[in-house]
Amino acid sequence: MSRKVPGVRVVLDTSVLVAGLRSREGASFRLLEATIARTLVPVMSVALFLEYEAVLKRPEQRQATELTERDVDTALAALASAAVLVDVSFRWRPQLRDPADELVLEAAVNGQAEAIVTHNVRDFASAATAFGIRTMTPGDLLKELQR
Repeated sequence: MSRKVPGVRVVLDTSVLVAGLRSREGASFRLLEATIARTLVPVMSVALFLEYEAVLKRPEQRQATELTERDVDTALAALASAAVLVDVSFRWRPQLRDPADELVLEAAVNGQAEAIVTHNVRDFASAATAFGIRTMTPGDLLKELQR
C-alpha cells in the first residue's frame, strides 16, 4: 500500500546513498537534500530499507563516510521520514543479475515510481523500461529538477 504525496517519486539505489554520504559535493548529496526538502519522494520497501542499513553500516562504509552507527541511523531516519513505504505485492524475479538490485526494481514497480536513480544505469535499464520506469543517474535527475 502506498500513499500519494507531492514530489517526484523515485527509488534510490544504494549506490546513490553511499555516494551522497561520502561526499557533499556531488549530485547524490544534492538529491538527499531534495528528499529532506520534499522535492524528491523516495519510494522504498522494508527490504530495501534494510539493504540501505546493512550497506551503510559496513565498517568500510562508515570509515569512508566518517559516520558512526548512530549517525547512519539518524540519516536513515531522515530518509524514512520523507519516504513512501510500499508493500511488495508482486515479484517478477529474476529480472536482474544482482539480487540486491531486485529489491530496487520491486520497490519501483510496486510503488509506481517515476524513475530508479542509480550510478549503475546499465544494470537496470532494460528491466525498468519493461515496466515503464525510467533509469537515471543522480546528475540526470538533478538537471531535471533544476529546470
